[in-house]
Amino acid sequence: MSAAGTGELRFIEGHMNSNMYRDFLKQSMIPSLRKLRRMAVFQLDNDPKHTSKMTTALLKERESRLIDLLSRLGLHHQHKLTAAHFLEITPSSLHNEEPSEEKELAHIFMKRLLTTDYRARNIFVKAERLIPKFGKDFGALFKKHTESKGKKQVLIHPMDVQMAVFLCADPFLQQTMVTKLSQCQYSVPLLVPNPFSGEIRFPLWTMRQISKSWKTTDVPEKKVISKTLPIWKAQTPMVAFFRIGSISSSKSQLMNRLINEKHSTFFHRNCRGSSRDRLLMDGVVEIAWYCPSGKSTDHFTDCVAFCNLHGDSSRNVTQRKILTEMASVNVVLLPNLDENDNNMVILQNLFESSTPLIVILTDEEDDNEDTVCEIGDRKYKLALKGRNQSEVSVALREVIKNCIFQQPVTFKLENVAENEEVRLDEKHEGCERGKEAAWQVRRFLQTEDPSTVKDKYLPCQGKLWREWCQKNKDLQRLQSHNIEAEKSKKQEELREIRKKQQRYGFSELMGLFVGSLRSLSDSEKMYFLKWTAILLDDFTSEKLSTIHQEYDQKWAEVLTLKKKHDKFEEQKAKQTNLEQNSGKLTNELSKNLPLEQDKIDKLKAEQSNLEQISNKLYAATFGLEHMLREMGQIYEASVSEKQGMQKKEDGDLSYLPRLAAHLMISGHPMELMDGDAAHVPLVWVSAVFDEVVNKLGDQRVFVLSVLGIQSSGKSTMLNAMFGLQFAVSAGRCTRGAFMQLVKVSEEKKKELKFDYILVVDTEGLRALELAGKNTIHHDNELATFVVGLGNMTLINIFGENPSDMQDILQIVVQAFMRMKQVKLNPSCMFVHQNVTDIAAGDKIMEGRRRLQDKLDEMTKLAAKDEVHDAESFSDVIAFDVQNDVKYFAQLWEGSPPMAPPNPCYSENVQELKQGILSRASKTNAMKLSQFQQRVKDLWNALLNENFVFSFRNTLEISVYRKLEEEYEKWTWSLRSAMISTENKMLNRIASGKVETVERQELMKEMAVTLKDVQIAFKAYFEEDSEKETLIQWKNRFQTQIQNLHDDLVNETKRKLDDNIQQKSIRKNLDKELVNYEEKLFEKSKELALKLKENGNENVDPKSEFDSVWEKWVSELAEHAPKVKDADITNDVINILEKFYESSLVVHRKESNKYRMISTVADYQNYVSVKKKIFGPIPSWEKSLKPEDQKSILALISKIIQQTTEKVNSFPVSVQGYNAGYIQNIVRDVKQIITDFRSKCDFLEFKKEFFVDLSLYVCEQAEVRFAELHRKYKETNDPLIYFKKKKPEYFKVFENYWKGATSAAVLGDRICSKLKETILQSVYNMTATFICGQMRGKPPFNGNRGDLEKHILKSLAEQEGDKDEKFKNFLTYILQPKTHFQNFIKQKVKEHMAAENPQAVYAIKEHIEHKQKSVIIGAEMAKDEVKLINGDVNMWLDVFSSSLVDELGDTRVHLSDEVSKDVTDYDVLVDFIKKELCNVVEELKGSLSKLSDLKMEMFRERPDEIMIKHFCRCCWVQCPFCGAICTNSQEDHTGDHHADFHRSSGLTGWHHSCTEELCVNFCTTEVVSNNRFRPSHSSEKYVPYKEYRTAGGEYAKWSISADLSKLAYWQWFICKFQENIEMYYNKTFNAQEIPAEWREFTQSDATESLGINQYI
Repeated sequence: MSAAGTGELRFIEGHMNSNMYRDFLKQSMIPSLRKLRRMAVFQLDNDPKHTSKMTTALLKERESRLIDLLSRLGLHHQHKLTAAHFLEITPSSLHNEEPSEEKELAHIFMKRLLTTDYRARNIFVKAERLIPKFGKDFGALFKKHTESKGKKQVLIHPMDVQMAVFLCADPFLQQTMVTKLSQCQYSVPLLVPNPFSGEIRFPLWTMRQISKSWKTTDVPEKKVISKTLPIWKAQTPMVAFFRIGSISSSKSQLMNRLINEKHSTFFHRNCRGSSRDRLLMDGVVEIAWYCPSGKSTDHFTDCVAFCNLHGDSSRNVTQRKILTEMASVNVVLLPNLDENDNNMVILQNLFESSTPLIVILTDEEDDNEDTVCEIGDRKYKLALKGRNQSEVSVALREVIKNCIFQQPVTFKLENVAENEEVRLDEKHEGCERGKEAAWQVRRFLQTEDPSTVKDKYLPCQGKLWREWCQKNKDLQRLQSHNIEAEKSKKQEELREIRKKQQRYGFSELMGLFVGSLRSLSDSEKMYFLKWTAILLDDFTSEKLSTIHQEYDQKWAEVLTLKKKHDKFEEQKAKQTNLEQNSGKLTNELSKNLPLEQDKIDKLKAEQSNLEQISNKLYAATFGLEHMLREMGQIYEASVSEKQGMQKKEDGDLSYLPRLAAHLMISGHPMELMDGDAAHVPLVWVSAVFDEVVNKLGDQRVFVLSVLGIQSSGKSTMLNAMFGLQFAVSAGRCTRGAFMQLVKVSEEKKKELKFDYILVVDTEGLRALELAGKNTIHHDNELATFVVGLGNMTLINIFGENPSDMQDILQIVVQAFMRMKQVKLNPSCMFVHQNVTDIAAGDKIMEGRRRLQDKLDEMTKLAAKDEVHDAESFSDVIAFDVQNDVKYFAQLWEGSPPMAPPNPCYSENVQELKQGILSRASKTNAMKLSQFQQRVKDLWNALLNENFVFSFRNTLEISVYRKLEEEYEKWTWSLRSAMISTENKMLNRIASGKVETVERQELMKEMAVTLKDVQIAFKAYFEEDSEKETLIQWKNRFQTQIQNLHDDLVNETKRKLDDNIQQKSIRKNLDKELVNYEEKLFEKSKELALKLKENGNENVDPKSEFDSVWEKWVSELAEHAPKVKDADITNDVINILEKFYESSLVVHRKESNKYRMISTVADYQNYVSVKKKIFGPIPSWEKSLKPEDQKSILALISKIIQQTTEKVNSFPVSVQGYNAGYIQNIVRDVKQIITDFRSKCDFLEFKKEFFVDLSLYVCEQAEVRFAELHRKYKETNDPLIYFKKKKPEYFKVFENYWKGATSAAVLGDRICSKLKETILQSVYNMTATFICGQMRGKPPFNGNRGDLEKHILKSLAEQEGDKDEKFKNFLTYILQPKTHFQNFIKQKVKEHMAAENPQAVYAIKEHIEHKQKSVIIGAEMAKDEVKLINGDVNMWLDVFSSSLVDELGDTRVHLSDEVSKDVTDYDVLVDFIKKELCNVVEELKGSLSKLSDLKMEMFRERPDEIMIKHFCRCCWVQCPFCGAICTNSQEDHTGDHHADFHRSSGLTGWHHSCTEELCVNFCTTEVVSNNRFRPSHSSEKYVPYKEYRTAGGEYAKWSISADLSKLAYWQWFICKFQENIEMYYNKTFNAQEIPAEWREFTQSDATESLGINQYI
């Protein structure tokens, strides 16, 4: 007895002992405790029978058996299982074997259940059964087998597996389990006693997602009514079955025969794997529903619930009480009727109840011929023994139907929760908080019409979003001639729509929804979403049901009319063919024409009505996906209008994609394409993926997508394959595309090489909702998008209708053909569902052959549309018809709604899953960020009418740009290493140590660096995260690196050979200079000693030295060869006068017009058009055509380039300047022009052109010649040489005058020489150091495209005169390479002028390093000479040799006298050390800042090194606008590509027969309907959308549509409009320039370059 009530009263006869007490506990006390739940406390004293081992064992036995069961299954009731445990891709999830051990049972059960394989419940571990032997004689037949008494472990009952998993699962997994059990047409738990506490739970939450469909017949109207309801809402009759005592027949099996003879809805004793020992089912109540199909064969005419109480109902009092109180009919099974049985009280109470009662006796025979006999008012008795079970089932059904019909009593699931003796599973904080939050949403909608909710409370996704989508598509299909103005207008309209969306912001409904998502915990959030979906379905179900019925009726009418019309058209076509000769129709057909026209009109009217119903259906459809879609649109509006708008109260909405990302990671399907608007919300999708990447990391994903006709079972297949949650219910087919993540286990990742499968489910092709709309275009667009997204696409074919198959195959083949054309390589598998006999091998082979033939046929058709040369499907995609086509059995094993899923279907799904993952393991998976970018690329290309032309693989471009950055590093490693090698070799040549340099030697010097680069190259291509994308460029870049290496070797070899040649030429001069130096030394010494002997203290030594120096030098140089100054300017004039008239040359030189020849807008004055043979030249042909202007400019650029290369090839630095070089240049210019003229014979170049171009290139060459000749003269003119030597000999003079020893004088001379060589070494080092520094930061630290952005920024930020600014822009536009070179020179100059403590420190360290090297060399030479008693000459040889590689030629020449005087090498070395310190300090002081360096002192200037490094790239210009290809390789393969295109008018393009410059950008033109002529003389117009078909240079360019704000060039046109017009002598049409352009500022222009993101 307790506060909860009383338990059973039990009478005890006699004295109670331990045995009796044990029976009492089992039969009365434990059932009573279960009834009273936790409100009762069972207390025991120390009575011997209470403490006996038997009693203690009983109390512990049950709990220990439970724990033992869970342990055997690998479960724990306190460690809750989640869906994630079973949805992960694991090694075991891919195998379909039977369990080999008990710990596998739970996992295999769930794996099969999630694939809706009803055999999941028939699961057990097979045990080896040994057949006992009793002998071989006849007597053995009569022997009885007695099992050994040893303890034998009992097999786990299949229902114990199910209930154990259920008890250990969290509420969400329980819900999934129950939903799947229901889909398998199994009973589900209704009341579940907790095996540990005895508490009875009502798992209503688990049944919230179950929906049932059935059809009832309205008898008076003979009309079939379809119903689809969530089962928790359904009000149905309920028949309760329970037993009293032990019975011989199976209650559950009897119930199965009543509901579905072919399927075991309830598990029974005769099911596979069943045993007597079951632990968790006693007291469990299960429920199942019979759903009629509206046919005469139905067992019941309406939906009926059947409840089954497991175990003896006399012991499960609470459960029995609940069922009997709520049942429409009670069915009791007991072995027989015994008035002395205490349980007869239960039967009596039921009999006296008003509820119909059926008593079934299992062990008692009934002599009555009738199967059922009535024993009272709606009370019946039935005996089973000796009766045909089928007849019993029929009779029992009839009785139940009569009982239900006579007094309808309905049962509703939610009413069970009203019973105080059960605990509702929804009664806990997380569920209640989630439910309350969802109810706030539902209550808000209480009075609303579902058809108006979206328009009223989700305004951002309705009309506004559809308008935005349409305008965005229109933006890709510009129609007017003035496309820039049209584009600007449409962009403004798009912005206005976004502003309207932003003004709407969060409606009150969305505020409730998003507020709950933000405030609830993760668990509460999942409850909230589930409840919201449940309640929204409840909100719309009635309305949708009505509209669906209306739609189905109207669709049937339309189909009937269409069939009649098609039949008439077929007859008409046949008759027309028969009577072609007469040209007349038959009288009968003629009579039917007016009638048929009426039918056509009616068909159109009905189709219009169907469209209206479809719109009503769309309006009334409202679910969770629409709330999430609204979130996306609110976010997109806020992002698109962040600039220029006041900040709203909503503030920063970046939390919205975070919420969506959390849902996606949690397993919620996320919308990828909005099916209602047929558009991808790129901004939202991209933001969600950013957040997913933030949370998970940039995980690798295998993308699996699916395509198929509507309602062909795509979503069902994916759900069965991966246990997903894609919508599959009738009327809620997938619209658009949804995606869901499936995790891969850690152990499986190693094999598959990806972390997740990203499953993309799509709407069906040929959707009924789109009937009458442009379905073909929509389907093609969807197919292309889905196929492009996936690593693999499943092509789902349903049934064997040839028409359906042909339609989908044509769409699919075209999609894959497009992928091949844009170099994407997805794979595919065909899934042929609903095949009647998949076991028939011959039929399957024939089916495969037909499919292959059909695919090949469709390929040929698609190839014509896509301009492709494919002949078979295997030409388009790697396809094996034997392995890539899967045949699926029918989904249902029988006829719905009572048919369970076909287990063969589940097997087929599992086999397909294995095949997919087997293929996936050999596929290059994408990263999430790559998939994100792929979505953008595909969708942007699909918006354009020509997908193949407009597809821009941003991922590939991005990867290629990074590769270019790495390539720049590798090439710099080679170049800097070669510079070091070159410096070292030049030092050896200068010191006379090397007289020849072989190419092999240079390659050996570079071998280590080349190997390092190759190792880095290999590592990058093998280890980079984008290695799958990179592989396509590996060979090309490998070749380029090797080519660069070879070019550097060849170039350095040429330089070294020139130096060796120069050294050879100077050999005699060097000998003479040595003699001269010895004489100067002697004269300086003599003068010093003479003045010292005179002893005149007032003598100024410097004055004395200066007075004789000039005389000495003149005497010595009198016989030396002289180097004349070069008068290059005069040579140019003189040589040109030999080729052309003198007056013309002088006039053109004085006019200075020749200096503008490379930037002239119109070359008309330089040429004349040849006369025609017949008749005068028309006026429009007298002027140069634009392509001719471009050709002349290209000719000039070619001549300038070739002249520059020629000038650098002349040996001026070795042999000095020669006038013949100018003559050579002038001759080449004339020859190149002449050759060009032979190809363009209609053009006649005037002499002014020859002269001006020659003057221009000669003036350019003059600068270089002058510089090289100056260096040559400094090196080879003795007078200049001696002038440089004056300080050195004055020091000799001064030292001797002061009385210094010969050792001191020698040391001083050595230090003077060292100062020169160390200084040159500093310059050599600093050149590469500066280049390295500049490469490490903008604008030189990125790729070629990045460098161009900085150049454009510098042009925009110029200061000074506007005309001068425009002139610089013009150089960039017309001569980009020249401008790049000028830019690099300017940047180097700025770098040299700026404060640079790092460079100064590097110089200081370098000088100190050389100081150490010198000291080491001096000490080493001293030790070596001392060892062998050598003289000072030997010391000098050893010393200078040790410094050859470091400093080059450091040797000084000694007279014989000095050689004899210097004998103390310690003194010499000490003096060198001391004096070297002074030299070092002096050098440091003179190089205290970078600007102290003189450019002429560099052996190779930093700007020259940088130009060589960065300008070895592609310089091809866009044929429309002149934009430069940004590829970093000169002769690259593949298309040319530019980051920023511009208005074609900037290169002089103008409208035909007008003087109006073109305003349009080529990136806008390629999405317009405009056309162009490839050349002025061409009569053919080419659509811009198909510009590649123009051939030539047009075919080599990839110009992608770019409708973003290219503010830079728009600003430039407005800023310099007058300059442009004046330069080209043409004008812009002011009306064609959008007003928006004039609002752009310089700041807008530079920001549009997007430089900050590259820094």
